[in-house]
Amino acid sequence: MRQRFSDFVGRGERSGRAFGQSASFRSFLTKASLLATLMANAPAALAKDCSPSSDGSNPCPVTLVRPPVAPLSAMAKLGKALFFDKGLSGSGQLSCASCHVPSAHYAPDNALAFAKGGVAMDKFGVRAVPSLTYRERQPPFSVGPDNATSETAPPPPPPPSVKGVKSASNTGASAQAMVPQGGLFWDGRADTLQSQAAGPLFDAREMAATHAGVAARLRNAPYSADLFRLIGAHASDDMLIAEALFALARYQIEAPSFHPYSSRYDAWLEGKTHLTRDEAEGLRLFNDLAKGNCAACHLSTVDEEGRPPLFTDHQYEALAAPRNPLAPKGTYDLGLCAAGRADIGHNDAYCGLFRTPSLRNSATRKVFFHNGVFTSLRQVMDFYVLRDIEPERFYPRRLGGSVRLHNDLPDQYEANIDNADAPFEKRMSPALTPVERNRVINFLHALTDQ
Repeated sequence: MRQRFSDFVGRGERSGRAFGQSASFRSFLTKASLLATLMANAPAALAKDCSPSSDGSNPCPVTLVRPPVAPLSAMAKLGKALFFDKGLSGSGQLSCASCHVPSAHYAPDNALAFAKGGVAMDKFGVRAVPSLTYRERQPPFSVGPDNATSETAPPPPPPPSVKGVKSASNTGASAQAMVPQGGLFWDGRADTLQSQAAGPLFDAREMAATHAGVAARLRNAPYSADLFRLIGAHASDDMLIAEALFALARYQIEAPSFHPYSSRYDAWLEGKTHLTRDEAEGLRLFNDLAKGNCAACHLSTVDEEGRPPLFTDHQYEALAAPRNPLAPKGTYDLGLCAAGRADIGHNDAYCGLFRTPSLRNSATRKVFFHNGVFTSLRQVMDFYVLRDIEPERFYPRRLGGSVRLHNDLPDQYEANIDNADAPFEKRMSPALTPVERNRVINFLHALTDQ
């Protein structure tokens, strides 16, 4: 939470690069922007420490800008009916809400690494089901200069380049390179909530619907009259399905339950509550670039528009999570490089990369990482801190006794693995002690919506 002079310098530099301006013009804009920013923020940036006070209060309270709350539109109400309709699935037993459970922050309420589905409910998905909360600010996929606090799409993709080292005090360090960011699903293959909804709906391992079956259901459901009032009585099957997917998107965008921003941390940001001693220390460790450095990717500060932090920079990392024994045998999940996106194709530099998730409500989840390999936040914290120090804790041994490192990623993609950003950089001792890891976890519990 501490603002530094270097943060403002970095922000000005990033704004110039993002628009492809000349070096001299960037320098002019950077200096002008820096001067204006310092004049407006000098008391907070240079004179005030915004870390939690000794009593756990926030010395720099803000007024958060939350999404407006209004009655649902007719289209969003229709989307709500669709969200809970099991009749859309091929089995008749699954709705969107079956895996994205409202009481579980629109994530699964069970400990299954892969959700069960299919026409006969005898198949399993291949990735852990993510939460649908806080998708109203998810930017479309792009490859461009890093601007970790903005959800605006960067310029079109240039050739990939080497990523800079990121830290919690300079999350824009990778602005020196072009980085993949945005998009939905773990691999960013969808850009809109409409296309995201179509994914599990028509996946044979999940809801296993067919276009003909969905169209028939839309014409003969309890909400069909509302649907036809909105789109006309003579809509084609393709239009019916397109409008249904749009309705699902409107429901997620409009319903406050998808983006409540009601955690204790949100209240703390506004000066309405105090963090406990362990939570406050956990926040400090979370932000400390020499300790957890978590905020380098899971941004913890209010953005320039006053919006609450999403605890993600929307970017992609190759963390080399261990293989889940339940994963389909004989195959590798290569993530971004195998997403099937026409704009990037198959690029080896993106193999093993998965989208950085939000940490909001993470303390209520029962499985973690794209493959659901971990079942507790403590396991996740141990992996971050000890992956390269005690790899035998996470990876299997070969017959000869050596550790098979990074066993869920083919050897040719080893160079993609993050070995530079703390706490993954080379070190002899853990960046966080067991007690410190527990305190970071205590802080993560403060991110749970009430």
